[in-house]
Amino acid sequence: MHPPRAVTGSVVTMSGRVILFGATGYTGRLTAEAMTRAGLAPVLAGRSEESLVDLVADLAGLGPIDRAPTWRRADVADPSTVRALVEGPDDVLVSTVGPFADLGHPALDAAVAAGCAYVDSTGEATFIRDVFETAGPRAQHTGARLLTAFGYDYVPGNLAAALAIRDAHDTASGPVTVEVGYFVRGGMGLSSGTRATAARTVRQPPPALRNGRIGPARGGVVTFDVDDQRLDGLPVGGSEVFALPRLDDRVRDVGVYLGWMGRWTRAAHVAGGIVSAAARVPGVGSLIGSGMRRAGGSATGQGPSASERAGSVSVAVARTLDGVGRELSRARVEGPSPYDLTAELLAWGAAMLLTRQETSPGALGPADAFGLAALESGCADIGLVRVP
Repeated sequence: MHPPRAVTGSVVTMSGRVILFGATGYTGRLTAEAMTRAGLAPVLAGRSEESLVDLVADLAGLGPIDRAPTWRRADVADPSTVRALVEGPDDVLVSTVGPFADLGHPALDAAVAAGCAYVDSTGEATFIRDVFETAGPRAQHTGARLLTAFGYDYVPGNLAAALAIRDAHDTASGPVTVEVGYFVRGGMGLSSGTRATAARTVRQPPPALRNGRIGPARGGVVTFDVDDQRLDGLPVGGSEVFALPRLDDRVRDVGVYLGWMGRWTRAAHVAGGIVSAAARVPGVGSLIGSGMRRAGGSATGQGPSASERAGSVSVAVARTLDGVGRELSRARVEGPSPYDLTAELLAWGAAMLLTRQETSPGALGPADAFGLAALESGCADIGLVRVP
C-alpha cells in the first residue's frame, strides 16, 4: 500500500477559512500537516498557546510559503471562545476534540449557529446520532453543512457501501440490507484519544437500522469473507446507519461492525454486552466509566509513530442483501492506516466544503454530501481505493 498523498488540486482561494479545533492533539497534528500540505492555510485552534506556537513552527515549509497556518486560542470550557473562531458562513470548522459526547458540542453548536460548514473525526455513536437527529434539523434552517465521523470512522464503509448499493441497483429486489465491516491489516496501536473514546462508548449499545427505524443493534458478531479469511466484527454505531438509506430508498436494514480484535472479537462482544448491561444499573455506570478512564491512561496527544502506522492498512467491506438474505453485491476498499487516512480525509472534506458552497445544508453522509463519483475520486487521491 502506498503512503497517503496530500489533497490534490490548486490552492484554495475562497473567501472562507478552514479552522482546525483540537490542532495540538494526536489526530489534530496529523490533520494540520495534511491541511498545510494541501495549501489550506488553516487557523489552528486549541487550549495551549505555547503548543499552538510550536505547531505552527513545526509546519513551516510543508506548504506554500504564502499560505502558512495561523493560530487562535479556544477552549471548550469557555464556549464563547469556540464561537469566536467562526467569522461567517463561508468558514469551515473542523473538530478533532474528543471524546465528542463530552467535549464536542461547543464546536458543533458554533457551526450550526453561524451557518457554516463543519467536519469532525468522531467515532462515537451517540454523538453521530445527535448530529443527524438533533443538530441536522437546526442546520437546515441556518444553512450549516455538517459532516460528522469523516475519517476512518466512517468514510471507508460509506464508500464501500455506496459502491455495493450502486452495483445492486438494477437487481430485481434491490438492496434491502447493507452490512459493513471495518478491519485493519498489519496491526496498529491506539492513540490516547481513541482509548478515551473507547472507555466512554463501551457502556452504550450501538444503534442500527432495522425495518427502516433506528434502534439498538440486535444480534451478535457478524462474519465477513476477506481474501479467503473469515473475519468477525462486533456491532458499532457508524454514520452508515443514517446516511445509506438516502442513497436508495429500498435500504431498510443497516448494520456496521468492527473487527480490529481478530480472534478476540467474539469474547470482546460478550464482555462489552456485560459492561453495557451493568452500566444501566443506577450508580454502576459512573463507577464503570471512571474505572475505564483510569485504565485508558491520562496522557493526551499520544499515538503510534509514523513507522508504526506505515505497517497498517485500513480495510472496509460492504455487502448488500435482498429481502430474504441473499447476497446481491459486495465491495471492498483499502487505504492508509486509520490515523493517516483520517487526517487526509478531514483535509479533503474541508477543501471540498470550502469550494462547494452549493452543498445542501443539514447533516450529511459522505456520498450524499459530494456525490459518489466525487467521493470515490477524492478517496482515490489519498490512497483509499476499491480492490477486487
